Amino acid sequence: MPTLGTAQATIDILQKYGFHFSKKLGQNFLIDPHVIGKIIAAAGVGEDDFVLEIGPGIGTLTQYLCEAAREVTAVELDDDLLPILADTLSAYDNVTVIHGDILKQDIGAIAAEKNGGKPIKIVANLPYYITTPIIMSLFESHVPMESLTLMVQKEVAARMAAGPGSKDYGSLSLAVQYYSEPYLAANVPQNCFIPRPNVDSAVVRLTCRQEPPVAVKDEALMFAIIRASFEQRRKTLVNSLTNSARLSFDKETVRAAIAAAGLPETIRGEALTLPQFAVLADCLHQ
Repeated sequence: MPTLGTAQATIDILQKYGFHFSKKLGQNFLIDPHVIGKIIAAAGVGEDDFVLEIGPGIGTLTQYLCEAAREVTAVELDDDLLPILADTLSAYDNVTVIHGDILKQDIGAIAAEKNGGKPIKIVANLPYYITTPIIMSLFESHVPMESLTLMVQKEVAARMAAGPGSKDYGSLSLAVQYYSEPYLAANVPQNCFIPRPNVDSAVVRLTCRQEPPVAVKDEALMFAIIRASFEQRRKTLVNSLTNSARLSFDKETVRAAIAAAGLPETIRGEALTLPQFAVLADCLHQ
């Protein structure tokens, strides 16, 4: 049975080990079993599943994952948490803790060893300052994933699901929707954490697509165009793409590609859909 998940249990284990929160690492630990249950349900974790957890903290969510899954591997960066995890996870023989940076792990090798190379489920309560780099690294490295279920800042969750024309729409929206189908599973208020963060949070499940929703000749070029379009989102697409250090197209080439894509020359990047970005990338690829 899990022993963590309440404020008092969390405070007791932190005091036992004299643990001090790191602002640099953006540490906030869950203290609400109801929210933990929503994460497990959103991830669809079952007894045959292998789960990779990013940032287990003191092992609160990890305990519940161990109860639900066949096996869990948790990657933790903070070495001060290792003795705590050894304690809180001592009752479980189906968990492995790796001390390291998730961005430096060979997740394909972990999936091969622990899950026979089949797509894995990833669950994470990520430090908000590094949410986007971790998500994009996982997608762009094409590791075998079935889904990512993440605790993120509420505003980030809104950006993941946003469509063209909204203030939340941007390069993260397009990348997430290219690689996955986002689903908002739960909103999580500030009082569900120790220490209490300054923002509300949300649980998001990203169900990874087997095939992208659009075909594009050069995926890297498309995302360079997308990023350039939103770096100066109030400028026209022509100016955004020709002024970007990411790209090396002159203005006439960009104008011709925009016309070939069937778009008006005055359009801004924030108005383009993912299929339109794919067509534009193919026109510039040529």
